[in-house]
Amino acid sequence: MKKLVIICSMVIFFKPLMPVFEYIFNYDYIANELCENKAKPELHCNGKCHLMKELAKAAEDEKPVSNKKTSHQETEVLFFQDSFDFTFNAVVLQPIEKVTIPYTNLYSHNNTVAVFHPPTFIG
Repeated sequence: MKKLVIICSMVIFFKPLMPVFEYIFNYDYIANELCENKAKPELHCNGKCHLMKELAKAAEDEKPVSNKKTSHQETEVLFFQDSFDFTFNAVVLQPIEKVTIPYTNLYSHNNTVAVFHPPTFIG
């Protein structure tokens, strides 16, 4: 299982480099048969044009499908809630008449004449 995970990760990692490996292994065939600039040997292309096309195709295939030919439209939604209408009424303060509360003295005092004397010691 561990080997399978390693192999899959290596394939995913080296997938963009597959056209380069193909160019290296099939250099003679690509340079002699697939090169578009065979008639112009002064360019010293040697199949690099074919390699560039393959790399561009691999890069195009690597892009996610969702990014291809789709337009992104963004819509902004605003919510509005009408606020309450506040009205302030003028408050007229009436002068307060003087309130008289009758005072009742509920305090009482118990007047005692006796004075406390400690007990005498007989001994």
